[in-house]
Amino acid sequence: MKNYSVDTKTSWNEASRSGLILGAVTSAYFVFGMLLDMVKGGTAVSVLSSVAGVLLWVAKFALCIYLMKFFMQKFAGRHPEADNSDTFRFGTRTALLSALIYSAVYLAWLLFIQPDVFSASVDMAIERYSETFTEEQIEQVRGVFSSLPAITFFFNLVYCWLFGTLLSAIFSRNIPPRNPFAGGNAEEQ
Repeated sequence: MKNYSVDTKTSWNEASRSGLILGAVTSAYFVFGMLLDMVKGGTAVSVLSSVAGVLLWVAKFALCIYLMKFFMQKFAGRHPEADNSDTFRFGTRTALLSALIYSAVYLAWLLFIQPDVFSASVDMAIERYSETFTEEQIEQVRGVFSSLPAITFFFNLVYCWLFGTLLSAIFSRNIPPRNPFAGGNAEEQ
């Protein structure tokens, strides 16, 4: 059994709080973006809605990166015995829990709040290609579309977790800060 600088339970507890906040931020972006897409109007409203959506995504992206770094620095500050690998593990745990929350909100939205999103897409695709598909192929398409909520749940979970893990790998290299002139002595770094 490995002997980590920071207790695993402590790391998971703090990651759960950080993951909850990060997951709430990304979920709020998602819900606000979906509500923004529901705004109906003319061309000007559509353009403003699109511009607001892009600005909202950029703000969410920057805020998520900032929050991940902030939480990792806060973790390292609270645990002076933590090394870079402890900080990396904390970041990946935060990313996993955040991804789980976001993916669950996304799945709930698709299954309970707007369940007709995929059915409308299926109907439109079948209508468009009905002349080229046989009845058997149409039923196969319907079968694939019926499992899309579960597929998107796992895709979002993996994608968000990998993105968070990548951020953790980048940020943990210097959290806690290391002395590059200390040589190989871990005590001085």
